[in-house]
Amino acid sequence: MTQSPPYTPPKVWTWNKANGGAFANINRPIAGPTHEKELPVGRHPLQLYSLGTPNGQKVTILLEELLAAGHAGAEYDAWLIKIGEGDQFGSGFVEVNPNSKIPALMDRSGPEPVRVFESGAILLYLAEKFGAFLPAQGAARAECLSWLFWQMGSAPYLGGGFGHFYTYAPEKIEYAIDRFAMEVKRQLDVLDRRLAEVPYLAGADYTIADIAVFPWYGGLVLGWQYGAGEFLSVQDYTHVRRWAEAILARPAVKRGRIVNRMSGEPSEQLRERHEAGDFDTKTQDKIGDAAS
Repeated sequence: MTQSPPYTPPKVWTWNKANGGAFANINRPIAGPTHEKELPVGRHPLQLYSLGTPNGQKVTILLEELLAAGHAGAEYDAWLIKIGEGDQFGSGFVEVNPNSKIPALMDRSGPEPVRVFESGAILLYLAEKFGAFLPAQGAARAECLSWLFWQMGSAPYLGGGFGHFYTYAPEKIEYAIDRFAMEVKRQLDVLDRRLAEVPYLAGADYTIADIAVFPWYGGLVLGWQYGAGEFLSVQDYTHVRRWAEAILARPAVKRGRIVNRMSGEPSEQLRERHEAGDFDTKTQDKIGDAAS
């Protein structure tokens, strides 16, 4: 097997567009829009611009949970942002999220639109707006927020670290894969130890902490992430598995997982969601290539 020559960093880094990798066509070292494109606006108070990645699923799961709990004001339009085609660099999207990452939310329920970006910020904003899935005060609230921010700080090691080098990098680098596999397994152990003590991350109740962690780490132990379940021995984390299966059994979670999805079974892809009936009539198995 041919070994790559050792890499010595230059004194000054320069951008090489031909650096390879699955996302070389959209990655760049500068911010801002690449083209003019307004975002669509639907009829509901909440306008979500997203894709059904783990970060996108957090928000659609919470919105579906809010609706299931009777919060009619949580009705939303979910518009598809095709990040592989650079939709996130359109001028309208950059106005909502200057960081050009999904998900991004516009709340048009008040006299002035409010933009919210970063998935954790969106979860916290919606939970406070509706007074749901977030303890009101004290130790329970602190615990919930601690696990919410744990997810925001930890998941980049799973996605941008392990997932990138295990699945998307143009070559397999043993050091990088070992480094991030070790960290992901440590994180799974953190979760497993906590969930051995309590049914949900914040304690007795299901909260936005669970909603944030589930698409990443629940998805990993349930076999959805990177085809890496055997490699990481995810079956060893029995308490995480129990927790993930309990969350997956929730009808709102099942609905939220498929919104803005562009992969997987056609019946589990609802490219855009504008009303509750779309789950019954507009998944890809029902409309085929019409929304491609």
